[in-house]
Amino acid sequence: MKFSVLLPTRNGGPFLENCIHSILEQGYEDMELVISDNANTDATPEIIQKFISDSRVKSLRLEVPVSVTDNWNNALNASSGDYILMMGDDDYLLPGYFYRMEQILNQYNQPDCVLHNAYSYVAPGSIDNNPHSFYSESHFQFDEDLQEESLLTAKQRLDIVCDMFDFKVRIPLNMQTTLVARKAFSKVGGGVFQKPFPDHYALNSLLLTASNWLFSPEKLLVVGVSPKSFGHYVYSNKQSGGLNYLGINSSFSGRLPGNELLNGMHVWLVMLMQNYPEILKSIKINRAGYVRRQFYAWFMQRRLGAINTINFLNNLRLLSFSDWLGLAATAFDKASWGRLLRIISLDSNKSGAEAQWHSLRPLDGISDIRQFEEWLARRNAVSH
Repeated sequence: MKFSVLLPTRNGGPFLENCIHSILEQGYEDMELVISDNANTDATPEIIQKFISDSRVKSLRLEVPVSVTDNWNNALNASSGDYILMMGDDDYLLPGYFYRMEQILNQYNQPDCVLHNAYSYVAPGSIDNNPHSFYSESHFQFDEDLQEESLLTAKQRLDIVCDMFDFKVRIPLNMQTTLVARKAFSKVGGGVFQKPFPDHYALNSLLLTASNWLFSPEKLLVVGVSPKSFGHYVYSNKQSGGLNYLGINSSFSGRLPGNELLNGMHVWLVMLMQNYPEILKSIKINRAGYVRRQFYAWFMQRRLGAINTINFLNNLRLLSFSDWLGLAATAFDKASWGRLLRIISLDSNKSGAEAQWHSLRPLDGISDIRQFEEWLARRNAVSH
């Protein structure tokens, strides 16, 4: 078995069918689709039943709901492919994915990991009840050193992880954009998928332990944001609801309110230090970087009306003297001033989605991710 596509789903019925179609309609046989039904109470079981006659489909059913992380591990444990792809039920695999991956794997002597880019699609109702769809031409903006197809050196990979401890993210922390060899998962310390954010911990562990990584700038799938995805909770400023959805807790000493992605990041950074003490023995979490980004989150929430002035001031009172010193240091950081100026100069006519995700573009007449893929195909055909 060449490829295993893992599709854990929790009440993803309205989006699940498009995702499954995008995988099975690839016309590729040497693969399996492992669907883990997390005690779904919507139309998901009926939708899965439509595809169960396809010999490539393996369906699992949990009778009691578990956390997102446990559901991911459930799908992984049931898979058998040489290479693993994780998909969300609101994502979409672009045509030709498996054939292109086969070419890449053969060309580069079967690398452990293949990192690539994607498009982003925001479904109606996903962020602040947006009435129409949005898309981003690139799901992730890579730095200048990651623009051409190449194998990443061990130093490059370690530098990427070390920058995480400064809360600088240089690769997409979405499992969907990295194809992983099964043998590479065996090197991950503490288990592959860990709370609070299973893809974040796994990807950084793989950067530290996998034998070789290939980077490709190609966009091979669409990462979706829907009203039931964690992105919905983050960009709609419903942080506590997002934690409940994932079934996680992001508590730690010195935790600040604000962006729960940052709080979760702090948790898995500690786990990395615990599980890779020799590799990361000289690395520490940059408290000033954490505080600075939470301050940006408070400022953005205030601009969008998600918190009031009293809430904002109460958050500031949570900062220690050393936290204030770290914030003061941003006066000499050009990037920090640029971020603050972007928040201050937000166009009041823009939606909450566009304000927080400045590369988003509105889509007229497109209501789901399959229509978006068809629109992309027509547009790209004309441009070529």
